[in-house]
Amino acid sequence: MLRHILGQAKKHPSLIPLFVFIGAGGGGATLYLLRLALFSPDVCWDKKNNPEPWNKMGPNDQYKFYSVNVDYSKLKKERPDF
Repeated sequence: MLRHILGQAKKHPSLIPLFVFIGAGGGGATLYLLRLALFSPDVCWDKKNNPEPWNKMGPNDQYKFYSVNVDYSKLKKERPDF
């Protein structure tokens, strides 16, 4: 398949930016899904040692990808311990 794509790129050089942007979009989507699977508190990979990882999140742990107006280092704990 890669040989076919390279052959098309040699025949039609105007397709090269299309291949680059589609590849970058697919790579970015893959990296974002890996980030969600590995660092999100909603995903539990080890149910024996840590069955509820969302309860161990501190009040100043940033788990959102981007926050506009929230400074997580200044938040106080307003919930009970479980």
